[in-house]
Amino acid sequence: MPSSCSADLARRTQRLTASDPCRRLNGVGPKLVDKLATLGIVSIGDVLLHRPSRYEDRTRVTPIAEMMPQGMPVIAVVRIEAAEVRYGRRRSLLVSTTDGHARLWLRFFHFAPAQQARLVAGTWLRVFGEPRAGVYGLEIVHPEYQIVDDAAAGHDFTPELRAVYPATSGVTQNRLRDMVDQALVLLDKPDFWPDALPRDLGHELAAAGVKIDIVEALRCIHRPPPGEDLAALIDGRHPAVTRLAFEELLGHQLGLRSRRRQVKTERAPVLGDAGRGLAPLFEQLGFSPTNAQRRVIGEILADMAVAHPMLRLIQGDVGSGKTVVAAAAVLTAIENGWQAAFMAPTELLAEQHFTNLSSWLEPLGVKVLLVTGRRRRDDALLAPIRDGEPVAVVGTHALFQASLDFGRLGLCVIDEQHRFGVDQRLALRNKAAAGGLTAHQLIMTATPIPRTLAMSAYADLDTSVIDELPPGRTPVVTVAVPNKRRDEVVERIGRAVADGRQVYWVCTLIEASDKLEAQAAEAAAEALSVALPDVHVSLAHGRMKAAAKQKAMQAFKAGAIDVLVATTVIEVGVDVPNASLMIIENAERLGLAQLHQLRGRVGRGSVESHCVLLYQPPLSETARKRLSVLRETGDGFAIARADLELRGPGEVLGTRQTGAASFRIADLVRDGIWVEKALAAADDVLAYHPREASTLIDRWAGARGGYAGV
Repeated sequence: MPSSCSADLARRTQRLTASDPCRRLNGVGPKLVDKLATLGIVSIGDVLLHRPSRYEDRTRVTPIAEMMPQGMPVIAVVRIEAAEVRYGRRRSLLVSTTDGHARLWLRFFHFAPAQQARLVAGTWLRVFGEPRAGVYGLEIVHPEYQIVDDAAAGHDFTPELRAVYPATSGVTQNRLRDMVDQALVLLDKPDFWPDALPRDLGHELAAAGVKIDIVEALRCIHRPPPGEDLAALIDGRHPAVTRLAFEELLGHQLGLRSRRRQVKTERAPVLGDAGRGLAPLFEQLGFSPTNAQRRVIGEILADMAVAHPMLRLIQGDVGSGKTVVAAAAVLTAIENGWQAAFMAPTELLAEQHFTNLSSWLEPLGVKVLLVTGRRRRDDALLAPIRDGEPVAVVGTHALFQASLDFGRLGLCVIDEQHRFGVDQRLALRNKAAAGGLTAHQLIMTATPIPRTLAMSAYADLDTSVIDELPPGRTPVVTVAVPNKRRDEVVERIGRAVADGRQVYWVCTLIEASDKLEAQAAEAAAEALSVALPDVHVSLAHGRMKAAAKQKAMQAFKAGAIDVLVATTVIEVGVDVPNASLMIIENAERLGLAQLHQLRGRVGRGSVESHCVLLYQPPLSETARKRLSVLRETGDGFAIARADLELRGPGEVLGTRQTGAASFRIADLVRDGIWVEKALAAADDVLAYHPREASTLIDRWAGARGGYAGV
């Protein structure tokens, strides 16, 4: 019977492929499958691509005298001198041991009578754990241990560098290691994990010192041989990691570009020049668009005039005028008889866009509608959308709900794209069902993205950059001030108001809680009202009703309010040229991109503006660097580069961007040179090595949802 079972297992494993679900591995049941999915492990291939976060050095026995408290975990071979239960704040089993030269204590807070009975004086143990300073000397809490016959037997073991993996509740290290062991055995099969890099790229890697094939690289990261450079494996400098990282970067790039090619085969409405064109819009604005705005509008109109879907990302720094550019696209779509949807991540921002678009487009005869979560069931509102009437529809996530049907959607504009998942963007684009056509898509971000990151994350999109601010904007002078000088800051507010200027006071907290932030804003407003009785102070925070919030911000814009105390909702607030001073409380708690966004609310007039970063010392090194960058530059792209280095691509892009922030091996900062090489090689691989391209796309994206929604 046992031999028959072994034969069955061998036959079953011989049929397994890397794309098979991980549930086909031994010991992986339905409950574990769900837990593994949260780690991104769906297929057997995903098991091999689950990179260890660190390694335990189990290659040598460390004498007790050489152990360092709070150091690395170690192996020791010791003899028990005594074991007894101690009672203090917590009951524990305390075991005194020695290696003949020094003493080591083992402590167990959770133990069974049978375990206690085995740990008796004279017993030899091989133990593994992290030494720390204890009450009586060096101790290891809950060590792994094995009873051995004597000291010689304790030294007789197979040395290994054991991988420790990112895990989650219900998924143990032993289970992950067992799954990896099974997958590593499968690597012996000739076609299980083919080397998919074209030969010339393999030569290029070898010339750069990366002389390791893909199978060898996988074995090395999971089961490094004794003597391997663990530090290089952990921080990504090892050739095995580089080999995998480059392939991942290339696979990612191929997936995005393949998706782009697929989308470009779809049909879209041709939205050419029609009716009056854009001249009436520019006249209605009351100001002339910058050359950069005109250039980007031209790129958009050229895209919309062909029968394939536009996929364009607009990058523009704070205050560069992206909404005007979007308005030109919206007007063009409507003048061609189609509908335009304009989606924003929050109701406040949707209301702001609705206000702007209404003031610019309604005098031209364009109907602008607002659809939010509270209004999506209003049939009178939804009827013209459903009937295909050429209207501009501004809204939040409510726009892609199943209950909202567009009769003739030709253009989707998505603002602050990093706050949406790609499947949400796809859901809105797919609402263009008229005649089997796909809507054009225009995506905007006020977070400048460094080139390599933009090309890695958005290779499926054409990119336009509005690299010019409207005339009259003045640089914002930024200073960092400790909280102990708060009274001086309040006095400065009084002087600014006396000079006829307006002020923002922004409240932030560590916890993202509307309730707590509202309380902080209310307390700050009350304190400022007491300190400055002649100053008109008002509030705007996330827990206010939309109408009240809008009223406060409109009153601030009209000059009826001197100081607006707000939470970060004003990050996307109204344009108030007379606001020339901003105080950001607890500035050390915000990221660079958000600080830059907030600061962009001032400096919109011709008067010199100031931003005070009020911080609570002591500052962490990262917070110090963030505040220094803000003081030194107002260039959004320079700030984005610094943000990328400090926080990494996941945070800069937003973690909901499928495929953009979920690299398993690669790091866009560390692997910058390989990012460039992947970008340069991708088109050639697609054109001349389609089979290898397909393998790489499936390997790095297929089992995790692929690029279907990008």
